[in-house]
Amino acid sequence: MLINQTGAAVDFLQVLNRDFPGDPEVLFLSVHTYSDLSTKAAQQLAMAAPDSLESHKLNAEALEAQGKWDAAEKEYKAILTHNPRLSGIHFLLGRLLLSKPDAGPTAGEEAKKEFQEELKIDPSNAGAEYVLGELAREESQWPDAIKHFSRATELDAGFGDAFLGLGTALLSAKRFSEAISPLETAVKLEPRNPGAHYSLATALTRAGRKEDAEKEFAIHRQMTQKGEARQDQPAPEPQTPN
Repeated sequence: MLINQTGAAVDFLQVLNRDFPGDPEVLFLSVHTYSDLSTKAAQQLAMAAPDSLESHKLNAEALEAQGKWDAAEKEYKAILTHNPRLSGIHFLLGRLLLSKPDAGPTAGEEAKKEFQEELKIDPSNAGAEYVLGELAREESQWPDAIKHFSRATELDAGFGDAFLGLGTALLSAKRFSEAISPLETAVKLEPRNPGAHYSLATALTRAGRKEDAEKEFAIHRQMTQKGEARQDQPAPEPQTPN
């Protein structure tokens, strides 16, 4: 890397990782090498095409990572000024609006509009459908939440959180039997997520399948007691629809 032979450096890293998989020193070296490669590529992009959409997008992502929310928002909006139909930018802007720690009371509605615009450009964006489902769920708008979560699962059959969102929205709408299938899929996709097991157990209980429910409750208890799973909170009890 010091003599700028990046190709040789990457080739040698591949050999090291193949011959010494999981070795801490090799992994440490890999982190620094790939970090240097990323920095070099970013510098080359800034020098070769400073006004390109890719350069502005990279700058926006860097500003967002640094918590410079307003500056990042300006970059994303500048990109849309030049190319309002560019795929992915409305999604990133909507995500930023929801991530800002000092977001105002209108941030949710503004973000919702960005995700809706993204879907007009790219109807296959499962992430946009999922976040719209989450926003609807937070407002107890169960039909809208179910619609968006369902669409997200159709677009991405491996999207575990979307199946979990769909199942919990159906639970909240008291559609207990319908909630079982997406929650079973969520458990298969995220077997170490105790919240998925808890939600499935709740759906099974409400559907009258007590024995199956107790198995899921037992798994949930075992996972939370041993700390073997990621720290997801159990799903709340279903809420009564308005």
